[in-house]
Amino acid sequence: MAIVDNSSTNTAVQNLFNSKVQTATDNVSSVASAASGNQAMGKDAFLQLLVTQLKNQDPLSPQDNGAFVAQLAQFSSLEGINNLNDSVNAISSSYSSSQALQASSLVGRSVITQTDTAVVDTSKSMTGSVAVTAATGNVSVKITDKDGNVVRTIDMGAQSAGNSSFVWDGKNDAGEVAPAGTYTFNATTKNDAGDSVALATSLPATVTSVTLGTNGGEMMLNLAGGMGSIKLSQIQTIGT
Repeated sequence: MAIVDNSSTNTAVQNLFNSKVQTATDNVSSVASAASGNQAMGKDAFLQLLVTQLKNQDPLSPQDNGAFVAQLAQFSSLEGINNLNDSVNAISSSYSSSQALQASSLVGRSVITQTDTAVVDTSKSMTGSVAVTAATGNVSVKITDKDGNVVRTIDMGAQSAGNSSFVWDGKNDAGEVAPAGTYTFNATTKNDAGDSVALATSLPATVTSVTLGTNGGEMMLNLAGGMGSIKLSQIQTIGT
């Protein structure tokens, strides 16, 4: 029987395998370096890694076909997620622009929001509302000036549950026109035990400017007379 020396052939195969492994290592290192620092690995980098893996796999023990299919499915999912993210960002940008346009149109207009203070032009009547939590036989609104003096008390009488409107004609209890300025409105009722219970009031305010939200934050409406700011979502009614 003839004896064949396969050592040289095995050595050649081994050298070829080592060369492929080194090439694969260099290619992977190159892709990883390109994605290092502040750059995130995108779908192109992942695809390049897959191609490198295909070109440089162990010829004596090739990758299972099912594993490649699973990787392809992952790349497809990654691309779908990236496309979805781009679409969501586009919708978000469009919504923000629409919201900014809507908010800017409110500048100079009167809005109704839940608050207990208001800048009042006493030369004309002002309408507000009281949030009555349950039917009651006595609701009153006490109006005080900036110094804490009671200017007017409005007796609204019996009210059912819900928002009940009241009108202040700008006059004090003596029938005289009060000076224009900032006033506080305290609405109360009495419970079955005769104790006073505070109720929320909603009053008009004039929008002077709009502050755009940052990092996804809600837009703020800045009110006249040092009344501060409110969120766009806090507006109950938009007037003229």
